[in-house]
Amino acid sequence: MQTVKMVVTGPFSAGKTQFIRSISEIDVVSTERRISSESERVKDETTVAMDFGRITVDEDLVLYLFGTPGQKRFDFMWEILSEGMLGFVVIIDSSRPETFREAKRILEVFRGYSPTPYVVAANKQDHEDAWSPDDMRIALKIARDIKVLPLVAVDKESAKNVLLELLYSILEEMDRE
Repeated sequence: MQTVKMVVTGPFSAGKTQFIRSISEIDVVSTERRISSESERVKDETTVAMDFGRITVDEDLVLYLFGTPGQKRFDFMWEILSEGMLGFVVIIDSSRPETFREAKRILEVFRGYSPTPYVVAANKQDHEDAWSPDDMRIALKIARDIKVLPLVAVDKESAKNVLLELLYSILEEMDRE
């Protein structure tokens, strides 16, 4: 049986934990803690180390999903979680353009860890004020060969589509080697 490690990253409150919860076949191992700072109270809890989920694709393939913390003060975990990854997803809250600069920085950091395939997921596409994936590509200056995909992290099918696109990118890369 082959296991594939994928990392799910992105800015604080982008939807990483929800994404893994929506798609994992096991109860997600989570390190959520209550937020203590009023300035960060966009939500009640934040990931302080990682989230872990698992998906069995078939009898020969299992995906391990590792979600990173989004807050900058926990970014020391990023490199640890990226070790051995075969690909990563950058989730961005498409309704909060003030987070786009941080998303671009995170994307560049992860590209520096490993030249693995990745996709960008424009989350919260069900919100009225969400930017389209095409507009986000332009705003973030993402190359045409990188997939920028629509996402609604609370929807299992939407999360599944993002992971399948990343898996296709990983398999294409393996075929080239």
